[in-house]
Order: sequence, then C-alpha cells, then structure tokens
Amino acid sequence: MRAPAAQSAAAAAAVTIGADTPPPPAATRPLVRMAHVSKRFGNGVLALRDLDLDIGRHEFVSLLGPSGCGKSTALRLIAGLTSPSSGAIDWPERATLAPATDIGFVFQEPTLMPWASVFDNVNLPLKLQRRAPAAGGGTAMEVDAALAMVGLTGFERAYPRELSGGMKMRVSIARALVTRPRLLLMDEPFAALDEITRVKLNNDLLELWHSQSWTVVFVTHSVYESVYLSNRIVVMAARPGRIVAEHVVDAPYPRDEEFRTSPRYNEHCRIVSRSLALAMEGM
Repeated sequence: MRAPAAQSAAAAAAVTIGADTPPPPAATRPLVRMAHVSKRFGNGVLALRDLDLDIGRHEFVSLLGPSGCGKSTALRLIAGLTSPSSGAIDWPERATLAPATDIGFVFQEPTLMPWASVFDNVNLPLKLQRRAPAAGGGTAMEVDAALAMVGLTGFERAYPRELSGGMKMRVSIARALVTRPRLLLMDEPFAALDEITRVKLNNDLLELWHSQSWTVVFVTHSVYESVYLSNRIVVMAARPGRIVAEHVVDAPYPRDEEFRTSPRYNEHCRIVSRSLALAMEGM
C-alpha cells in the first residue's frame, strides 16, 4: 500500500511548486486519458495500480520514478503495445487520431537494423504501411525531412556501425518522426549517452517539440532532465506502480543554459527531488 506520510508530503510539494502557476491550458483538453488503469503481468507482478493520468495536447510530460515503477509500462499501454488489466484508456479525439501514424515511439535503445542504411532504417514505418519510397519524391522526401529535423542530412547512406551513440539515437528519433505523429512517446532515449551529447539532444528535442507542436510523454530517471524539458512532471513510486505527485514547471520556453544555472531551475529540482525521495521511502 502507498505510505500515507509519503503521499501527503508529496502532494504538499506539488502544491508548493504550482501554487502561483496554473496547469498548462493544454491540460484541460486531453489528447489521451488513462482512468483507473492497472496492469498485472502473467507472472503475477502488479506493474501499475489505479493510474489516473490526462495528457493534454501540446504538453511535454515527464514520467519520473525509480526502476520498476511502471513508467515504461504506461508508455506501452498508451501506444497500444499491451492492454490494461483493468481501467480504461480513452482518446477524446479518436475520430481524428490514427494510432498507426499519429503515435511515434522512441525506445531506450536505438534498435536499428545493422544491415540497413540510415535511410532504410528511417523508412521502415512507411514501408510497413506499404508505401514504397520513390527517388526524388514521395516517401523519399518524408525520410529526408525527418533526417533534416534531427540534423542527419547527408548521412542517408551510412550504416549504424559508422555512427556514434548520439547519432544512432537521432536515427531512432527520425524513424519515430517520419510519419509525422501528433503524440511522441520516449522511453529514456538519452540515458546511455554521455552528458554533453545528452544536453545537446535535450536542446534539440525541445526545439523540435516547440516548432512541431507535438505532445510528448518522456520517461526518465533524471530529476534534472525532467525539470529542464517538461512543463509537467508526474512522479511515480513502485510496488505497485502508481502516481504520488505532479509538478508544474512554470519556466517559459525556450529554455537554455541560463535556465539550467538559474535559482528557479535549482528550486524546481529541489522540490521534485524531495517528492521523489518521499515516493521511494513509501516503497
């Protein structure tokens, strides 16, 4: 069961961080709604319990918590890669949403085909939709546009073995973007990268999110990354996975190194860190 002290303290922290700042307007018009969602695996493990979460249009929401708290499971449920054991996942805009093309998923590892070029890796979702590339037009233009978004123009014919870790992750992101999704799900995509590359990709991701008006749900273990990227942070605890606090990050975009070194950023990190520590005490 959830520890009462940890729950109330985490809730108090959430009120503190958002006391003078209302939730983003997008949060009142959800793109996806998870209502009382639980997930129990075949081995009996209860990965999520009674999860209630609205994801608003154009939000950048981070799911923050320790390993085993169900963050990745929540993403897979939203993507339709697995089904809830109980509860419901509702898409209020279902009439205008096509999950096959309107949801992009970036996994923890790049998961690229080593025998295929960068172009062919990015083209895979279009190929699965039976849309063959045509030189000089059609899906070739869509692949080129996705590669341009992530700064990989000119690497179309390269192979994964010729790329750095950061470049491989950029290919993975381009593959998720090639169908021009409205909702981008990202499962700790930068966790294995060095700090310099991670900061660079954080900045690039924010620029893309802002320019393309996506909705992003981003899984991370990093308090600092979640505060820098998000306008809302959902703190989760494990055994079973559940939400224990939500925090609004009221800093404006665009964000840069000045924000990273500001007292405002440090205060957000302090409050979110406290909330996470309380959540882990209740495990």
